[in-house]
Amino acid sequence: MNKVYVTGVGAVTPLGNSIEELWDGLVNGRCGIGPIAAPHSEALPIHLAAEVKGFNPEAYDIDKNTIRHNDMYALFALAAAQQAMSDSGLQVGSEVDPMRIGCTVSSGIGGINTFNSEHTKLLEEGVRRVSPLFIPMMIGNIASAHVAIKYNCQGPNLPVVTACATGTHSVGEAYRLIREGRADAMICGGAESAICDIALAGFNNMKALTNSDDPLSASIPFDARRKGFVMGEGAGILVLESEECARKRGAKIYAEVCGYGNTCDAYHYTAPHPEGRNASVAIRLAAEEAGFKPGERMYINAHGTSTPLNDASETKAIKMALGEEVARKVEISSTKSMLGHMLGAAGAVELIICALAIKNGILPPTIGYKEPDPVCDLDYIPNTARKSEVDITLSNTFGFGGHNASVALRRVK
Repeated sequence: MNKVYVTGVGAVTPLGNSIEELWDGLVNGRCGIGPIAAPHSEALPIHLAAEVKGFNPEAYDIDKNTIRHNDMYALFALAAAQQAMSDSGLQVGSEVDPMRIGCTVSSGIGGINTFNSEHTKLLEEGVRRVSPLFIPMMIGNIASAHVAIKYNCQGPNLPVVTACATGTHSVGEAYRLIREGRADAMICGGAESAICDIALAGFNNMKALTNSDDPLSASIPFDARRKGFVMGEGAGILVLESEECARKRGAKIYAEVCGYGNTCDAYHYTAPHPEGRNASVAIRLAAEEAGFKPGERMYINAHGTSTPLNDASETKAIKMALGEEVARKVEISSTKSMLGHMLGAAGAVELIICALAIKNGILPPTIGYKEPDPVCDLDYIPNTARKSEVDITLSNTFGFGGHNASVALRRVK
């Protein structure tokens, strides 16, 4: 089996549209949540979101024609991919065969903004006003297609759709393809842009969102006051390479991708299993494949959505997977306290955060944490970033439908 390395990262997030801005915001505990700026109905009781700010797709070598003909989620993906490929320095054709590099760039929802606007046209202006590009702008695989076209990636291309677990599964599946020798490199991750009336109304009516008007107490994972998540948006893209490919060209290496757990609760179509049963199995599988030993220092970037059910069940899952004694020594945070819940992009961005935490020896905090919950009783790195040289990280994400994913990264010595 091949070793797999992270050699490039890129992100568009509510804390900024570059890796540098993202990391600076995280280590300084900056909140990316604020009043919704996007056009939305005043009838909605939801007033906060974690929106991308000041995004200019032309700054990321995206031509005007592509900008006009794509949903924002795909533009976020292209911008993050441009950053990641530039960061990696990988040259398709001269350093990797186009048939040996692929894409798993995914979205949990796809082009719902396009769906929203084109459906409005249909109702108000008639059939002929619907864009002939409506379908390719809406479908969830088109970001992966555009990234493949831009970088001539002719190998495996398999977008994954597992709701909020999408980004993590996308990286996990890319890791497996390289590990098993089916590709030498992969561009992988997730993108989402779903802050619009129809999505906000749907999530709100199922009681998933917080109705808080205070950005600093809206997304408060593991806090006893938590009431729901805050919608976020953006993209996270990683470049993964086999050890041979990376070493041969002298690539910069952030971390080794070394473990992946993928399970299903088979319990409920929206709620997690209350005991964290199969979420714990995904965590355990990732840790075991990574060769985690109890004496090693571990950081977990938790799914940590700030919903009553998730945070309690995830705490149980971590204890069940690692054993209570080990779990109490693990350092954990939820960066959704700063980024909101980026849905299909969340897991990829959070894996990038894990890679940066390993590289920089700093663990981002869970901000807004004030009132401990007796059922959430682990170390959640409250409010202030922490210097810590960890050996291994896990990133957990759990999606509607009971989809569980955990990916492990390890320091490369």
